[in-house]
Amino acid sequence: MKLSGIKYLADQGVENIWKNKMMAFATFCVLLISLLLVGMSCLFYININSMILGLSDQNEIVVHMEVGAGQEDIDKAEEAIRALDNVSAVEFISKEEALKRQRADIPKAEKIFSEYIGDDASFMPDGFSVTVSDNDKITDTTAEIAKIEHVSNAASSPQVAEFLRELRSVVTLIAGAVIIALAVVSMIMISNTTKASVFARREEIQIMKYVGATNTFIRFPFFVEGMITGLFAGIGAFFITWGVYRSAYNVIIEKATLMKAFGLGSIIPFGDIRLVVLIAYIVAGSFIGAMGSVVSTRKHIDV
Repeated sequence: MKLSGIKYLADQGVENIWKNKMMAFATFCVLLISLLLVGMSCLFYININSMILGLSDQNEIVVHMEVGAGQEDIDKAEEAIRALDNVSAVEFISKEEALKRQRADIPKAEKIFSEYIGDDASFMPDGFSVTVSDNDKITDTTAEIAKIEHVSNAASSPQVAEFLRELRSVVTLIAGAVIIALAVVSMIMISNTTKASVFARREEIQIMKYVGATNTFIRFPFFVEGMITGLFAGIGAFFITWGVYRSAYNVIIEKATLMKAFGLGSIIPFGDIRLVVLIAYIVAGSFIGAMGSVVSTRKHIDV
């Protein structure tokens, strides 16, 4: 087909949107709602997963050095800990800092600290707070740290890691089922709407077929029409998602203390995923709109 022919058919597709604006608008609305249902569900799952990972980051290994260990022993132990594969961060906690934290954690015992201990932290060990990369391996990593020379003990909460792993599996399973269900419902809605749109012009299609128009000649304008409708639906879904997401994000950000307590600081800012969401909406909308229109013409082309 010549370039002029392609341009003519593309112009016909654009013109058909205006000629059949009510059906085009109905298709646009169905595509918009379908994209929003699936898109919002995916974003919700991504953020829930990110929150669980944020909670995982709070599960740390507490390491105590032997009381009286010198600075050289502490440096060697820190170097050995950092060298482990599953360690992502190591924070040194001096005996003075440990004492300060204990006094803050037990305010009711401040009188005992003041009268009997004061600022003397010599009886306490230096230590480390170790963050791991993979929470599933925290038990093995804890055991490896405990074997390091001059380390008195290393403790973690493997039960928390196990709970987070199970929680993530359950969330993934439920979210996957919901997203698949919404995708199926959306495809049925889109299919029925595009079929209705094509059915309204079945006589026009059949006349074109009778006068010798090829299948490609008939389908191409519908392809262009569906693609443009899907494109605008994708853009509309993006801006609605942007507004809703930012509003929800700002509300959660205002609860900074609550976020920190529950590990919600890992909610993804929309700016970080804006381009990906836009491309996904536009590609999905254009593809579904175009293919839905083309497939729906098959019944009326075969005369």
